[in-house]
Amino acid sequence: MTDQNPFEAMMKMGQDWAKAMNPALESFTPKGFEALFPTMPKDLMETFMGKGLNPEGLDAKTRLLLTLAGLTVLGAQAEAQIRLTVRHLVEAGATKQEIAETIAQMGMFGGVPAMTKAMELATEVLEKDETE
Repeated sequence: MTDQNPFEAMMKMGQDWAKAMNPALESFTPKGFEALFPTMPKDLMETFMGKGLNPEGLDAKTRLLLTLAGLTVLGAQAEAQIRLTVRHLVEAGATKQEIAETIAQMGMFGGVPAMTKAMELATEVLEKDETE
């Protein structure tokens, strides 16, 4: 029997495999991963995520606010997804107030640390959006 942690051994094996496939993956970090995905145009979001599928249903902005609520409850586990969702919300016409209220509401369900982290991530995206 070995004293090596099986999780650490599995992670090392995966990292070695990734480095063998692409040496640049040695320094890969998921931070900023969402930047690889472009922001969908508002009309496209509405077609695929909004009333395009169900004319009587939720619009894309509302669906994205619900998505942000769920991601907020997940806390720091979903950093890239939160950033990407906030970016799409801005494109879909959500206001800073709507984004902040959605995140704040989830403090009741995911806890204050999860809410705080999501608010920090959203603020980063919104401030970056203002400077561009």
